[in-house]
Amino acid sequence: MLASVLIANRGEIACRIIKTARRLGLRTIAVYSDADRDALHVRLADEAVHIGPAPSVESYLVGERILAAAKQTGAQSIHPGYGFLSENAAFAEACEKAGIVFVGPSARAIRAMGLKDGAKALMEQAGVPVVPGYHGERQEAEFLKRKAYEIGYPVLIKAVAGGGGKGMRRVDKAIDFDAALASAQREAQSAFGDPRVLIEKFVLNPRHIEVQVFGDGKGNAVHLFERDCSAQRRHQKVLEEAPAPGMTPETRASMGAAAVAAARAVDYSGAGTIEFIADGSGALRPDGFWFMEMNTRLQVEHPVTELVTGQDLVEWQFRVASGEGLPLGQDEIRLNGHAIEVRLYAEDPDTGFLPSTGRLDVLDLPEGEGIRIDTGVVEGAEISAFYDPMIAKVIASGSSRAEALARIAGAFARSRIAGPKTNLAFLARLVADEEVKAGGFDTGLIDRSLESLTEGAVSEAAVGKAVLSLLEDRGTACNDANGWRDPFAVADAFELTGERRVQVSVEVDGEPRKTSVRWVGGQAGVLDGQGQPLAAVGADVRRCGDVAYAIEAGRAVRVALVDQLSRVVEDEGGAAAIKAPMHGKVIAVDVAAGDTLAKGQRIAVVEAMKMEHAIVAPRDGVVESVFVSEGGQVDQGAAVATLAEE
Repeated sequence: MLASVLIANRGEIACRIIKTARRLGLRTIAVYSDADRDALHVRLADEAVHIGPAPSVESYLVGERILAAAKQTGAQSIHPGYGFLSENAAFAEACEKAGIVFVGPSARAIRAMGLKDGAKALMEQAGVPVVPGYHGERQEAEFLKRKAYEIGYPVLIKAVAGGGGKGMRRVDKAIDFDAALASAQREAQSAFGDPRVLIEKFVLNPRHIEVQVFGDGKGNAVHLFERDCSAQRRHQKVLEEAPAPGMTPETRASMGAAAVAAARAVDYSGAGTIEFIADGSGALRPDGFWFMEMNTRLQVEHPVTELVTGQDLVEWQFRVASGEGLPLGQDEIRLNGHAIEVRLYAEDPDTGFLPSTGRLDVLDLPEGEGIRIDTGVVEGAEISAFYDPMIAKVIASGSSRAEALARIAGAFARSRIAGPKTNLAFLARLVADEEVKAGGFDTGLIDRSLESLTEGAVSEAAVGKAVLSLLEDRGTACNDANGWRDPFAVADAFELTGERRVQVSVEVDGEPRKTSVRWVGGQAGVLDGQGQPLAAVGADVRRCGDVAYAIEAGRAVRVALVDQLSRVVEDEGGAAAIKAPMHGKVIAVDVAAGDTLAKGQRIAVVEAMKMEHAIVAPRDGVVESVFVSEGGQVDQGAAVATLAEE
C-alpha cells in the first residue's frame, strides 16, 4: 500500500479522499489557494501547502505547483479527485516522470478517451454502439452547420474536451445554430483551453445511464453496475441513483458488457465511468443505448455506487495504484438496495439558478439512518465565486427506492441553510415529484416541471417571526455604561391604552419592507395587511448578530431592522441601472454609451463558478453609461450599465 498521498483538489472530494486515505494509514497532504486558507480539507489533512492565488488557473490548475508541493512534502502519490487536473494526460505523464504515482489511469488512456471525437471512433472499433453525429477535425462554422442539417435537428453541440455540461448546447432550429456554436466554443475554450466541438443527434426522450468500471491496467476490468443520471438541468446532473429505475437483467448485462469492453479497449487502470444515452420513450432495451463518452476519473456521484455495492471506490483506487489487482471479480460484486444522491448548491432557483456567494451563516445538515453527507464546508465558511458552488452531496440509501426517497425527503425537512441562496427547496420538491417517484423519467423532466419545482417563497409570517426576534433586543438595551435606561426607548409593551401597533421598517434580502407589529399585555405579534395575526407554522429563525434569517421549507431570507433616520433615500427617477446578478469576471461587453437597444438584447456576459450568464436589456432604450470592461471583475448587485430615462 502507498505510504502518502497529496490530494490535488479541494472541497468535498478532497475531504472524501482524506477520509479513506487516513483509514488506510496514508499520510495526507492538502494543497490550497489564497481563498482556501481556512478550508475544511486543509484542516483535515496531516499537512497542507499553499499553491497560489484564488483563481484556479493560477493555483489548482498549475501542474508544476502541484508537483513542487508533492516533492516538498515527500508525497509518494497524487490523487487528482475530479475536475481540475484529473483528466489531464500531460499532468499524469509529468507525475510518472517525477517518480510520483498518479492515482488514476495512464496518460495514454486519458488521451484516448479524453477527446470525445477520438473516443467515439475507438468505441466503434471496439464494437460499442455510438450516437450518430460528426466527430471529425473540421471546425468551420458553415461546415458544422451543414453537418447539423445532415444529421437532422435537434442536435447537440458538444465540446470535444472536458465534461460537466460545459461547452454543450442543444439546438432545435438551424436559425439558432450560429449563436449556439459561438457560445459553446467560447465556453469550451474558457473551461478546457480547447474550443473544438462535435455535433451529435439529440435523442428524444433520452435517459442518461452510466456504468462504473474499474481496471487494473493488466487487461482485467469489471463493472460495478449502473447509475441513472437523467434528472439534469443545463446538462448538469442534479439527481443520481443506483440502480437505474426500470433496468432489466438483460439490459444491465448488455450495458455492463459494453462498458467493460470500452475499458479494456484502452487497457484501463483505476476508476472510470462509461456514459450512455438510452432511449427513454419506452422500456430500457439491450439494443436501445449508445456510448456518449468516458470519464477517466472518479465521478461526483460515486457514493451511490458505494452504497449499493458495499465497496469503497477510493480504497479500490489506492489499491490498484499500489500495484494490487482488482479487489473483487465480476461475479463477486453484489447489488443491494437503492441509493439516491442530490447536489446541494449555492445557487438561486428564483433567478435562473445563478450561483450565489457569501458566508454560510447557518449550515445544519443532519445525518440519520441511511443518510450520508459529503461536504467540504462548515458553518461560517465562505462560498466564493472562484470555484464550483457545491455545498454538499446528500446521499440516501434504503432497501428500496421508495425508502431511499423517503429518507432523503426527511433529511431535507431537517436541514437548515442560510447565507447564500441555495437549491434546497428545489431539491425537496424534486424528490417529492410524482414523476420522480414513478421512475423512468428522461432528461427533460426538470425543464418540463421547472415552474412547479421552483414556486414558493418565505411567508410574511416567517419574516414577521424573524422581525420579532430582532425586536427582543430592544427591550433589554441600556443607554449608557452606568445602566441607566430611558423608559421611552424600551420596547417593553407598556401602553396606557393596553395595545400598541407600529410599522417596523425592515430589509428582507436587501429590499425595503414594512411589517406591522402589535403589542398586547407584553406579548408581541405580527399582523397581515388586514390587521389579522399571522402564525408562522413550521418556520425557523436563526439569529446572526444584527440580522435574523427566516427559514421555511428549505428557503431562507435575511431580515434586518432599518433605522429610518440613517437611511439614505435614493432618487427613484433618472437612469435605470442594470445590475450584475452575481459576482464574476466580465468576459464580453457588447454595448457602448449612446447605443440603442431592444428589450432582451445582450449587454454583457459575466462568468462565475464555471458558468456564463448573459445580462440583457430589461426594456427598449438608449445606453447612458457602461461601467464594466472586458476582463474586469464585477460584484453582485453592482451597476453594469444604465439606460437613459424613458
